[in-house]
Amino acid sequence: MRLILNILWFVFGSGFVLAIGYGLAALLCFALIVTIPFGVAAMRLAVYSLWPFGRTIVDRRDAGVASGIANILWLVLFGWWIALAHIAAGVAQCVTIIGIPFGIANFKLVPAALWPLGREVVEVD
Repeated sequence: MRLILNILWFVFGSGFVLAIGYGLAALLCFALIVTIPFGVAAMRLAVYSLWPFGRTIVDRRDAGVASGIANILWLVLFGWWIALAHIAAGVAQCVTIIGIPFGIANFKLVPAALWPLGREVVEVD
């Protein structure tokens, strides 16, 4: 079932578009050198947004104070509007019965979009 949902998400649920957007943002962050940690976070979000079903985001125990400070900077500059976009897309997708799983997947991306550093994507058993 996860495979079918992931394929449908990729094609119809905006997975491809999200991955392209996060990937382009990551490339820009990599080009600016100083923002490489944000690029890594954007790539993590790109991979997660490609196949969100059967995966979740968990906090890393080895994340330090620097990732917390960078998360605050991310939240102020990028995170809030990315999270709002995921919320708006999730609400729009939940309008139809078929779109509810896609809306839930967008809602799962909200915490990752708000606070991406110091987290990792793991498979759900």
